Order: sequence, then C-alpha cells, then structure tokens
Amino acid sequence: QVKLVESGGGLVQAGDSLRLSCAASQRTFGTHAMGWFRQAPGKEREFVATISRSGGSPVYADSVKNRFTISRDNANTMYLQMDSLKPEDTAVYFCAAARLRAGTSREDYNYWGQGTQVTVSS
Repeated sequence: QVKLVESGGGLVQAGDSLRLSCAASQRTFGTHAMGWFRQAPGKEREFVATISRSGGSPVYADSVKNRFTISRDNANTMYLQMDSLKPEDTAVYFCAAARLRAGTSREDYNYWGQGTQVTVSS
C-alpha cells in the first residue's frame, strides 16, 4: 500500500507560479509510474501529467502543455511546476501512483492522495 500526500497548493493570481509536491510513504522511483490529475467544482477528474518509473517520458494534457512541468526525484517525491497559471487551472490537484504504466486514465492508477487546492484569481 502506497500512501501519497500532496502539498504546495494555495491562492495565486493569474500569471503566477506554484510548485506542487507529492510525497509517497515508500520509495516509488523505479517501481511506480506517477501522475497528476485535477478536479474542478462540478467537473470530472481530469488528467494533467504523468511520468514514468524512471523519471522519463513525461506526457501532458494539451491544456497544460508548455506551462506545467512534471518531475520526480530518485526516491519518493514527485513535483508539478506550474507556470503562467490561469483561472481555469483552479481545481483540487491529486497525485497518483501506478504499478504498471504511466497512463492518462484514472483507471491506470492504483493509489491516490487526498488532494491540494489550487485557486487562481483573475
């Protein structure tokens, strides 16, 4: 069982940056692919970005491409650097871990964090 805890959310203005972190309860580098999802009020949880077990092959949703950067260290922490934030990025951001592959669907992931709120004002 992998437990995940997100941190780094907050209230910012449009154009600002935030860095989210996701700490796992055990080493996940080399064993689990990791991903970020987000859920805005009244909407489905949607894919944001994913990274492979070894830290390569990042994949991004079109809505965040060239603004967000996913990365991970070689132990148990994953990051999401969010630049040029927009009001439509407002959501609860969740990190997730996958035993098999770095997919873009919620069903690809086995473990989830509780989420961290990101609010971007205009």
